[in-house]
Amino acid sequence: MNRDRMVDLWERHASYEFVARDADLAVSTMVADAAVMHLPTMSGGFGKEFLRHYYADIFIPGIPADTMNDMVARSVGDDCVVDEQIMRTTHDIEIPYLLPGLAPTGKTIEIPFVVVVKFRDDLMLSERLYWDQAAVLSQLGLVDQSRLPFAEFSEVTAFLRDKVGR
Repeated sequence: MNRDRMVDLWERHASYEFVARDADLAVSTMVADAAVMHLPTMSGGFGKEFLRHYYADIFIPGIPADTMNDMVARSVGDDCVVDEQIMRTTHDIEIPYLLPGLAPTGKTIEIPFVVVVKFRDDLMLSERLYWDQAAVLSQLGLVDQSRLPFAEFSEVTAFLRDKVGR
């Protein structure tokens, strides 16, 4: 698959999740043995039929209405697309893929994340998503950042928005 077609398919897939909110359309972009995994929480699974249920019952209903993703950078290889993005959302509903079992706090959070999307033939083979869960928990007041060695989340997002690609 050429690089433009990979990017187009990936962007359609994301639109099916976040705009159309349609699990059937989302999995229509995937191979039968596709895999999706949100690594910090190990939320996701394997196989197109399992993923259809995952999207319909867990992922899509767990996307807060105000969720926005800002693209920071994109790299495209022979069989993959790697996006660096910043998600901004209000934790006003349960978000099982991000904060499993945690009741809504009403707080707004920003999450820099990376997604690695692999392709096979003309469809998506896998998505692997990575983010700093300690920074997410810190924004919700669940981790005392002053006692741990990690950067203030606003410094990270400011760096990504202002410095990447220069």
